[in-house]
Amino acid sequence: MTSDALQRERVHVSRLTRALENEKLLAVALLAPAVIILVLFIAYPFVMAIWLSLTNLRVGGVGEFVGLDNFIKAWHDTIFRTVFWNTFFYTFWATVFKLALGMWLALLLNRHFRMKRIIRASMLLPFIIPTVLSTFAWRWMFDPTFSVVNWVLYHIGFITVRLPFLSDGDWAMWCAILVNTWRGVPFFAITLLAGLQTISPDLHEAAALDGANAWQRFWHVTWPLLMPVTLVVVVFSVIQTFSDFQLIYVLTGGGPANSTHLVATYAYQLGVGTGLLGEGAAISLFMFPVLIAVV
Repeated sequence: MTSDALQRERVHVSRLTRALENEKLLAVALLAPAVIILVLFIAYPFVMAIWLSLTNLRVGGVGEFVGLDNFIKAWHDTIFRTVFWNTFFYTFWATVFKLALGMWLALLLNRHFRMKRIIRASMLLPFIIPTVLSTFAWRWMFDPTFSVVNWVLYHIGFITVRLPFLSDGDWAMWCAILVNTWRGVPFFAITLLAGLQTISPDLHEAAALDGANAWQRFWHVTWPLLMPVTLVVVVFSVIQTFSDFQLIYVLTGGGPANSTHLVATYAYQLGVGTGLLGEGAAISLFMFPVLIAVV
């Protein structure tokens, strides 16, 4: 190898070494895969949804720009108003129940007892089971003909007539809230438990010495210190619950008579089921300002 070639190789290696040691280039290289995934699977579909919502595109047709007509039509649609109210009702009560039960379980799991680690691990089972699979099991338990819940309640003499779990609008909505609560409580419990373990026991001992009872210690010591974790968990839960699709779609399909339809399921039914892609996209975008306000 000639001296010129050797010198060029050394310069090349030196440049490569400096490039690898450059923190800005390293940051770009490490972040590039995540950015590409976000652009392809989040940013691009979101921009396409905005464009579709401004057109009257249908499956098999060529859409034309119609501006805000789809949003105005949806807002004057009585079914959409019912769906919007259902979504708020479902999100509010599911979040309240998950927070209350999750806090209760976190306080119980924060105590010392035998087999504590096994019980804590088992708490995650409802959360890690696939949503469709667990919802099918709940649908079978609520089945109007083969409901195991009705069978048990009837044979213990608690009821004399089968309860219309999924065939009555009010019952169906509360059943959906129950399933969502069952699925979401472990997330609340484990996260709040992690927050509880960061609180020093000395604070509770000091409060007890000052004469505070268990409720006063929780309200004036535990709750204020746990508030930052609680807010984060509640925000994540509201986002997931408000945009819930799988659970409602599998459990009730939005019925009976649109009584359990949420914004996500109604947008899917209108956009994919009937082929009105523009109107379906417009309805789905009604979730965006609400979730932005929550965050």
